[in-house]
Amino acid sequence: MSQVFKNIPFLAAIALCATPYISSPTALIIGLFLASLGLVPHTFPITKITKKLLSYSIIGLGFGIPLQTALTVTAHGIGLIITTIVCTLAIGWFISVRLGLQRKTGYLIASGTAICGGSAIAAVAPAIKADDDQTGLALGTIFVLNSVALFIFPLIGHLLHMSQENFGTWAAIAIHDTSSVVGAASAYGEVALQTATTLKLARALWIIPVAFVSALLFSSGSRKVSVPYFILLYCVAIGIHELLPQFEPVYHGIFSVAKQMLVICLFLIGSNLSVEKLRRAGARPLLFGIGLWLVISVSSLSWILLA
Repeated sequence: MSQVFKNIPFLAAIALCATPYISSPTALIIGLFLASLGLVPHTFPITKITKKLLSYSIIGLGFGIPLQTALTVTAHGIGLIITTIVCTLAIGWFISVRLGLQRKTGYLIASGTAICGGSAIAAVAPAIKADDDQTGLALGTIFVLNSVALFIFPLIGHLLHMSQENFGTWAAIAIHDTSSVVGAASAYGEVALQTATTLKLARALWIIPVAFVSALLFSSGSRKVSVPYFILLYCVAIGIHELLPQFEPVYHGIFSVAKQMLVICLFLIGSNLSVEKLRRAGARPLLFGIGLWLVISVSSLSWILLA
């Protein structure tokens, strides 16, 4: 019975995050707060649930994005996507060697920065046969930077008076994980959210070719790559919206629910943060991740503002 009472704050926080009164940054803070107090149930499969909930949320967002918008945004940003992915991987490889990082650890952090954070790391890690410590170190580094980006990107966007389209593009390019991209863009505005979601998922499609190339670079015998099926279903949702416009009220409802599910995702991510993960991130990997992140953030922001 005592264990049931101990879980009440955690369950109550989830219920609160399901309401429109809690934003993504606030949800993350609530999760971190409960984790620091030891009020997160150890038996609760946070990682597994977060991954599935995020996938379902992204699919739901597809019902709120018109096909023409998706095509326009993707075509406009495809050059920036390709350029930043290639340059980030190349620069990351060079800097990690100079810093004396383990080759695979540095490459995983660069892959997470170049494409889509934890998802890219999860796909590339088996391709290059990275061990659990290398993978955990990369994920810990990316997680810390994601948490920071969720808060500071909207502030910088407002400070620079960025349009919603420009901010959405910048968030999709410079923020690692899809959850943080959507969280930051959602806090900035509806148009920013649509732009960021579409571009980020177009960027995430590069997980597959990058994982295959990575396997070749590291002479790995494994060619098994995690296929992000939710991206395909997201495209199907956009297609349904385009082909059956008479159900617009239904699509709007699904889109609204999906956005709130993302808030819950941010709460769960915050709940899963531990002192051990931060300690494992260490100094050099974190400095490497910050430096690479600053390069991609500043260069992409300059490109967007001067375009």
